[in-house]
Amino acid sequence: MADSWKVAGQAGKRDVQAALLAHDAIDDWDGEIVVLGREIAEDRPNDWVLEAYLSRRPTKRDLTDIASLFTADPPDFSVEKLPEEDWLTLSQGGVQPVTAGRFYVHTPDYPPADDGELIDLVVPASQAFGTGSHATTAGCLAMLSEMRRTGVLARNIVDVGSGTGLLAFAARALWPRAYLTASDIDEVCRGVMINNARLNEVPIGPSRGQLTVVIAAGMEDPLIEVRGPYDLLIANILAQPLVALADDFAANIAPGGNVLLAGLLEEQEATVRAAYRRAGFRLARRLVKGDWAILWLRKRR
Repeated sequence: MADSWKVAGQAGKRDVQAALLAHDAIDDWDGEIVVLGREIAEDRPNDWVLEAYLSRRPTKRDLTDIASLFTADPPDFSVEKLPEEDWLTLSQGGVQPVTAGRFYVHTPDYPPADDGELIDLVVPASQAFGTGSHATTAGCLAMLSEMRRTGVLARNIVDVGSGTGLLAFAARALWPRAYLTASDIDEVCRGVMINNARLNEVPIGPSRGQLTVVIAAGMEDPLIEVRGPYDLLIANILAQPLVALADDFAANIAPGGNVLLAGLLEEQEATVRAAYRRAGFRLARRLVKGDWAILWLRKRR
């Protein structure tokens, strides 16, 4: 396994969010530097940390680029070589169960929910994001539940940037006879999704009710294109790629089809919504979880 390094600096909520917005605006950002921001603790909502993860020892240029995201004085950064275990696994260790919408999501360390009305999903801490603990994932689960409650019919579903496969599994639970495609840009996610599918008794295959796994950047894969058009597309990624993918999503969604977008800060919502309005979508509903916006859009007929 390649080395993993973390660069971290603590700052106020507004400063870290501004740094994330600055990161989104940089077209030529080094894709090997993954930048995240989060609260330090639930009881300290205004104290945030910006973390950057790399598969190499950070260079002086790397540290300069990370520091440049802050318009004011940047925080003092720590540089840490992570243990050999994947950093995402470490970051998700000890994840508490989450109830969101009709779903109860937990790692194998916890038993299923006592409430028989909830849909049980199991996702171990793994090599990809998406155990349900992040506000955007929980928000997507709640919004998918709302879609189903209000009568949305999904016969052909694609989850772009699926990670662990959790949102794809949730969509299948709500629309069990749909065709289901889950894609991610990271090859490591193929095995993660397949293993998690087995844990949740989701069969792998191309037929209705089965999961087809694709490794691709956005919609750039012949299999994703040939399996369309879709009537439900899920994308819990980041604001900048959501904006860049608006036209590609529109080209692969049937008229009247639904798009669920997440991974964007509330401050980034206007930019994302403008891109999708230009691409032919209208807002159906929105949900705010903490600082994050979750958007349900419909393609105009």
